[in-house]
Amino acid sequence: MSKMFIVIIAISVFFGCLLIGAVVSVVKEIRETRKKERETGEKQESWWRRHRPSKRRLIQLYAALLFNANIKGFFTGNIYTGETKYMCVPGLNCYSCPGAAGACPLGALQNALAKSGTAAPYYVLGILVLFGLLLGRTICGFLCPVGLGQELLYKIGTPKLKKSRVTRILSYLKYVVLAVFVVAIPLIYGLMDSETGGPVPAFCKFICPAGTFGGALGLLINPANADLYAMLGPLFTWKFCVLVVICVASVFIFRCFCRFLCPLGAIYGFFNKFALIGVKLDRNKCTDCGLCVSRCKMDIRHVGDHECINCGECMDVCPAKAISWKGSKFFLHPNAAEGLAETPAEEKPLSPLLNASASVGTAEYRAEDGPVGAPAETSFEVPAERAEEVAAENGPQTRLSRKKWGANKRGRAFWLQFAAWTAALALLFGALIYYNFIHKEKPPVTVGNQVGDTAPDFSLDEYFADETFETSAQRGKILVLNFWTTYCTPCIQEIPSFEELANSYPDAVTVAIIHGAEIEEDVAAFITAKGWADYTAHFLQDDAEQNAFRSLGGRTTWPMTVILDSDGKIVFTRQGSVTYTTLELQIKLLLESE
Repeated sequence: MSKMFIVIIAISVFFGCLLIGAVVSVVKEIRETRKKERETGEKQESWWRRHRPSKRRLIQLYAALLFNANIKGFFTGNIYTGETKYMCVPGLNCYSCPGAAGACPLGALQNALAKSGTAAPYYVLGILVLFGLLLGRTICGFLCPVGLGQELLYKIGTPKLKKSRVTRILSYLKYVVLAVFVVAIPLIYGLMDSETGGPVPAFCKFICPAGTFGGALGLLINPANADLYAMLGPLFTWKFCVLVVICVASVFIFRCFCRFLCPLGAIYGFFNKFALIGVKLDRNKCTDCGLCVSRCKMDIRHVGDHECINCGECMDVCPAKAISWKGSKFFLHPNAAEGLAETPAEEKPLSPLLNASASVGTAEYRAEDGPVGAPAETSFEVPAERAEEVAAENGPQTRLSRKKWGANKRGRAFWLQFAAWTAALALLFGALIYYNFIHKEKPPVTVGNQVGDTAPDFSLDEYFADETFETSAQRGKILVLNFWTTYCTPCIQEIPSFEELANSYPDAVTVAIIHGAEIEEDVAAFITAKGWADYTAHFLQDDAEQNAFRSLGGRTTWPMTVILDSDGKIVFTRQGSVTYTTLELQIKLLLESE
């Protein structure tokens, strides 16, 4: 209970400080706006108009909601384990987050590398290559929930640390993290042929802020997971401190995690040059003014390099209009694509619109829409001999007709965007309805899983034996049930303790080690590789139909240990690791009482 209280206080203080900082920032900005209005006597633009979300921000919010469409998981405290969990989402989104509808590509890569001694990680590597070739680091700029969170934190009004030579050097740190924590450590531990060796997704385990925020905190804030507090230790304290440091740093440094630590961004950076979609620079138009690099908050050396997240904001500051979207001409008419590249992203026309003049025979163009080189805040006139031709092409020069003319010229682009947004919203609403109202996971059996209850009977297939293991046949002996999975390092570390228990009390105790039902892999080969095939303990395979794990109160995390007395009643249950000393103490108490 003390751990629970400390964690709740720490989480509350952390998020309370972030909320206070955001509110203070907004209030300060509103007061400065009003002060400026009093000094100048002019009405300033409202706070909302200055901060309304851009199209990129809307796409970021959309992606975060789509990847975490299982909203009911936050209320039930359970992790979604359905069919779509076998698919990877493009961005960094923790598998263990209660709302996650898919797997994290980085976590999947680490687990695949850890098991590469028995199976090559073709699927994970293939999906990363596919994402990289299609989008590159556009995923970082548009589709990553972690990137969105950092950008929102950066909006808190504080002094900001500008990029420099130091930050550019630090940006290479993420490649070290990729090589060591994502590749080397999982491979080394996966290839270790020892009883203590096992898969270690080192980045997820020691660093990943998405895992701490979405996975750990997402589960711990639910009262249904109160027993998980007993599993907290120095590792959780470390990861929580890492999360706090990254969040605080994100207030002062733009996307500090993406720039310095994120190995997924490092992977996608390798594909940035070849990705189908992203930003590109036309060297024939470029004047080498350097505005794109100087205005960019990332540590880029040039537009579209491995540090570029393809946010597209550099297009607005390029005076030569030399920056455009790669792949745009595949989806738009060339003229429309060029128009998109030549105008800012926020509500600007795709081609120059005539600005009507009241006089007949002349028409003005706004300087910002005029030809390159037109002086700012000036206008030029169409010659009188061209006025009739212009009028014939564009109709009466009224505001309504100008809008209509512009809509006709950008018709294909408009309808393409309309169709894309319609399809995207339909997908989002469909996902929300499916995960929260239609899809029904088998609920945990809540009858007979508490201490003092008679445990439900089940019959499971046994590895290395052509027979089934029935719990009802073990009456008269103490039955120790341990639930595990091959990717769970604590599970693998404690299995030898159960074998020692089985050998120490062979006449009074039966030990059954049960592999989780949701994992589909060659468990027999894994057990053999570990040298456990000749163990006295029975190795069983849980199945989705009986689901012994859930019937005995298991929810989302392994390992779990349950001890039944000789009458089949539950006398001990533990979610999390258990030591041999604890096991032996429980057995001795049972033997003495009987």
